[in-house]
Amino acid sequence: MTWWRKLKTNRLAQLGAVLLIVLYTVALGADFFAPYSPYATQANGSLLPPTQIYWRDAETGRFFPHVYPTTQGPVDLETGNRELIVDRSQPSALRILHRNDAGQLKLLDTTGPGYLNLLGTDEQARDQFSRLIHGSRVSLAVGLIGIIISFPLGLLVGGIAGYFGGMVDAVLMRFVEVLMTIPSIYLLVALAAVLPAGLSSIQRFFLIVLITSLVGWAGLARVIRGQVLSIKEQDFVQASRVMGGRPLYIITRHVLPQTATYGIIAATLAIPGFILAEAVLSFIGLGIQQPDASWGNMLTLATNASILVLQPWLVWPPAILIVVTSLAFNLLGDGLRDALDPRTLKQ
Repeated sequence: MTWWRKLKTNRLAQLGAVLLIVLYTVALGADFFAPYSPYATQANGSLLPPTQIYWRDAETGRFFPHVYPTTQGPVDLETGNRELIVDRSQPSALRILHRNDAGQLKLLDTTGPGYLNLLGTDEQARDQFSRLIHGSRVSLAVGLIGIIISFPLGLLVGGIAGYFGGMVDAVLMRFVEVLMTIPSIYLLVALAAVLPAGLSSIQRFFLIVLITSLVGWAGLARVIRGQVLSIKEQDFVQASRVMGGRPLYIITRHVLPQTATYGIIAATLAIPGFILAEAVLSFIGLGIQQPDASWGNMLTLATNASILVLQPWLVWPPAILIVVTSLAFNLLGDGLRDALDPRTLKQ
């Protein structure tokens, strides 16, 4: 049975793959799927609950999906509550594949003064659903870019240590072990805290990716080193050495490709760690800064107890998406591990 057929029989791995395809598709098409700009604010619209959609016309009863303009009224000095003001005189129809006033094509939008806030608005009166979609670009990209940086480094260091052995192996592995003894989260916080002030979100994003990548390769290097110790004794490696192949050529051409199976599996299982690292850094204020959005800095609202209790729609969506993304990568990684198991492929 080929690995592809084995993977197709694993329903959980397929579920993980489908979830990831959907998440990355939405992230790539954020401008299309998000109804509004993540920076746009609405007048008197802070902390609005999710917009209620009305499906039929109030007078005729015909099918007419629409919303009404909704704003926050003044604060009641006695109770501290703010009354929602719904203007029912201006129904705003829902439109699919509609071009807004700026000429942008939107999957779902409204015509008229009413806003469609599927997940409500935040303290700055910005649409939470739009920020969630645009924030996915940062949170999902950090894992892929981190893997692209860290895994070649881990493969090369592990390959060199395992192939040469001796003093080279001892020095490299001691360095790897020292790096592995440092708790990653504390190292991330310490490194992120010394970032110079005034960095843009793009600059801060790439620095976070670089930091997480430099601390994420040690475990892979150690495992690859163990595999290379066995692979370098194989006949095809010995033949290449006898024919005059240079060590770096033998490592990159003959040895490391034999570890590709493990590398693919480890990559899918390691990506959630990069996503969680970005979320933690942004959550504690050392990552992506407002007004730019990421799932991590959207979770900073959870530190406000009143928002956590009174406006839970601001906190749960990014938290759930982080969990779902991590679970999807783990399901896919477990499926690949089972499908690429040499004992399974021989059956």
